[in-house]
Amino acid sequence: MSVQKILAISGKPGLYELKLQTRTGFVAESLIDGKKITVGLRSNVSLLSEIAVYTYTEEVRLSEVFKSIAIKENDGPALSHKEDEAKIRDYFREVLPEFDEDRVYTSDIKKILNWYNLLQPKGFVTVEALTPKESREETAE
Repeated sequence: MSVQKILAISGKPGLYELKLQTRTGFVAESLIDGKKITVGLRSNVSLLSEIAVYTYTEEVRLSEVFKSIAIKENDGPALSHKEDEAKIRDYFREVLPEFDEDRVYTSDIKKILNWYNLLQPKGFVTVEALTPKESREETAE
């Protein structure tokens, strides 16, 4: 499992897994309650695999941030997104030390932690799932 087909839909809570593309949009299944919804082409939708986090030198893909959290937590759950702001920023600094503190807001970090904790029990954000297949084959040899 990977985050390649995981969607964030503006105005809808939680995350969705892309199930089927149609002529007028697509069908997605909620990762929270398993309900399927149809989403039109005019909806504001983001693929998690296309989201990146600003650092001082470059942009780091969200999947790499998730991998760093998974490594730090030994594939367990991350800090709750409901903790206080200082604690959340300190935690994120441990995960991604070079994140751009002027452009990455606490609300962004909360969303990342919330998404990670939503995906983690479903097996989408384990270290193995987030490591490209080619890299796993090279380390096995």
